[in-house]
This record gives sequence, C-alpha cells and structure tokens, in this order.
Amino acid sequence: MKTALGGITVGYDDHGAGEPLVLVHGHPFNRSMWRPQVERFSKDWRVIAPDLRGYGETTVVPGKTPLETFARDLENLLDHLGVEKFVLGGLSMGGQIVMECYRLFPERIRGLILADTFPGAETQAGKKHRNDVADELLREGMEAYAVDMLPKMLSPRNVPALPDVAAHVLGMMRTTPPEGAAAALRGRAERPDYVETLKGVSVPALVVVGSEDEFTPVSDGELMHSLIPGSTLLVVDGAGHMPNLERETVFGDTVERFLESVASTARIEQ
Repeated sequence: MKTALGGITVGYDDHGAGEPLVLVHGHPFNRSMWRPQVERFSKDWRVIAPDLRGYGETTVVPGKTPLETFARDLENLLDHLGVEKFVLGGLSMGGQIVMECYRLFPERIRGLILADTFPGAETQAGKKHRNDVADELLREGMEAYAVDMLPKMLSPRNVPALPDVAAHVLGMMRTTPPEGAAAALRGRAERPDYVETLKGVSVPALVVVGSEDEFTPVSDGELMHSLIPGSTLLVVDGAGHMPNLERETVFGDTVERFLESVASTARIEQ
C-alpha cells in the first residue's frame, strides 16, 4: 500500500485486525525484513510495517534525516490510518526510532519491543564514521557496502547456513537508495541519548539481542534491560544482528508471549 503524507509518499503493509502492532525496520533495509512477523502476528493483531523515509517504496529525501523526522513520519501514518494507541517495535535504527517515538508521544504507546539496538548518543568517532560511510555510499553506491555488511548483519555462520535469509538481507541492502541510506546515517550521527527516556518507560517492554551480534552486543541488551523498569530480556542464541530472520521461531514465540501479556494487561485495566 502507498499513501501521500507530509510531502512524501509512504509505502507500508497493513494486515490483520485487532489491536495494532507497528514494526519499524532497520538500516539499510525495508519493511520486508518483518515479513515473517507480519504473516505470523496478523492472525491476531493489526500489523503495520512501513518503509521509512528514503527506504523501500517511501520517498527518498537527500541530505540528513534525524530520528525525530522518522518518528513524525510514523506518527503521521498512524494518524492517517486512525490508529491512536499501539505496541511499537523496532530493530537497530528502528529501535532508536522507537525510543524517539516514546520520547515524543509516550501516551500513544502500549508496549515496546527493542531489538538489537542501543540507547546511547553517538560518540565523536562514531559521528565521523557515519558521515564517512554516508559519503562513501553517495560516491560508490550500495553494492560493496552490502557485500561487506552481510556477515556482520547476520552471524557469519548463518550466511551459508541460511541461504534464503542471506539472499533476502543482501537484496534489501543492495536495493536501498544510497541517498536515503546516507541521509539516515547523517541523522543518526546526531541522535540524542535515550538513557533517561528508558528509565521513565511505564509500559511493558521486551528487549531482544542476538548472542552473536557484532553491532549491539549482549551487554547493550543487558544495559537496556537494566534501565527499563520491569522489562523482559531475550538473548537469541546463534543469531547476529537480525534475530527475527536468523531465529524466526524463537523470536516469534517470545514476541507472541509478550504481546499476549500486553493484551491481557489492557483487558484487566479496562
């Protein structure tokens, strides 16, 4: 599906019925990274998975895309779809966008799923690296970057062990517009610190991290778990940065239990 919102066209999936679950993809991917979860959870939930600005079928806006812009795009889409309250999940950059959403409009969020992400502001070295990579993508395109990133996005052993998953991840990276990826990198380089935001979370939260994640190691997941009151932590054995694809069943079973608990809590409160 596509819709025009806020000067851009947004591509998104909207499947199922019931309480809304919104899933935010990471960099440099698109909404198809959530395909297994959309198929599974749309049996009981209304699952909404958009392409972020600059990715997939959503308009590319060159320059710099701050996390707040991504969050406002999501807010606009959900307003358009008539969704007031929802469970919100994201992976990697998507998780940071989720944290930004909670900072901006916590009253709309019924639960949080934070997968393979990190709440800290970028370091000076990290800022330089992200901007350097943005420059490289604009010069050279996505191909070499995608090939280099594949055994870092997935656990290296899962690249040959899960060829369909590897092909899907590689394909998403290869087809991401360089201008969109570069704009997101420049925006993430200036992200705020979300530690205090996480300390103030008052809704159920599930933190997920792959045991072999090179970008956000288990210690990052443990930190977030310690910051968020009453949160649940899942360490997915044998997964890298994308446990929702590398260990689809384990990820799905845990998220399903979490969603059931959120729904039960909501029924009790009503």
